[in-house]
Amino acid sequence: MIAQATAKKPTHLTISSRIQERLRQGTLTQKQVDGFQEFLKDVERKLLHHRIIRNNAYTKWFQKGTATDVELRHFIQQFSVFSNQFLVAALLKVINSPTLQQSRASREILLNELGVIYRHIEQIPNTIALTEEAKDKEGDPELVSTDGTVDGGICRFQAAHFEWLLGVAQGLGLDFAEIGKRKHGRPKTLHFCDELIHLYGSDDQQIAQGASFAVEHWAAAGFWQELEDGFMRIKQMRHPHLRLAFFTWHNRVEAQHAAHTLEELEEVYFNPNFDRAKFFEGGWQILEAIAVFWDGLYSDLLQ
Repeated sequence: MIAQATAKKPTHLTISSRIQERLRQGTLTQKQVDGFQEFLKDVERKLLHHRIIRNNAYTKWFQKGTATDVELRHFIQQFSVFSNQFLVAALLKVINSPTLQQSRASREILLNELGVIYRHIEQIPNTIALTEEAKDKEGDPELVSTDGTVDGGICRFQAAHFEWLLGVAQGLGLDFAEIGKRKHGRPKTLHFCDELIHLYGSDDQQIAQGASFAVEHWAAAGFWQELEDGFMRIKQMRHPHLRLAFFTWHNRVEAQHAAHTLEELEEVYFNPNFDRAKFFEGGWQILEAIAVFWDGLYSDLLQ
């Protein structure tokens, strides 16, 4: 019998030092800051307490490392469809960005997905020799960085996230032609992909902002850790050569993405045109679509 998942503790959003500094400088009033704090409480209650963030039954099951090879191949195939179709949503987010600054922030994500490596402004060459095992788990320094900027970065085919995922797939007997295409997606997987395009890539910036915030906080809430834990157990027990950089890298980087979306929210919230209702609409609808995806995978286990 598959055990029920245990709910995670909810994330708490607090007033950042950026807001406190704006209050100190007088560009924000105490009333505005108090209003923003109340809004963050609404965000926690309406979005961050969503069941798919707090209680993802599939990833809790996966964390145990008991998935069979058939179940692993099914997971990788469905996840690869989402991962590849995300590029369409990410491109639309770039196209529909209302400001140059937001366009650049969106391009950071898209170009890194496609293989442009983040670099630090004053990057120091890595001279430490790493084993192949360490390169896979921690990230080959020639191909992977979790922070910095793509501006001035080097593009390498092998640094594309989909190629990392292909490495996992190949270790389980799948080849390039068997992953990533819409034709490989189950209906619930394709529903999630279509909602990403519709909401995350929306030309309505209030909807897109809510969807982007929800997606990044879902990604930072722990499901990557649960997937990494499961894969590491499987690697130790029966697939010692399985390449897992795709999962270990995303597990490390997503908290930074969530922090960036909070910073973006701080900017748009104080805009007179900010529409709370649409923000919550975009966030809630994308979380519902995410739940459809994971629920679909979980129901496949029960068949």
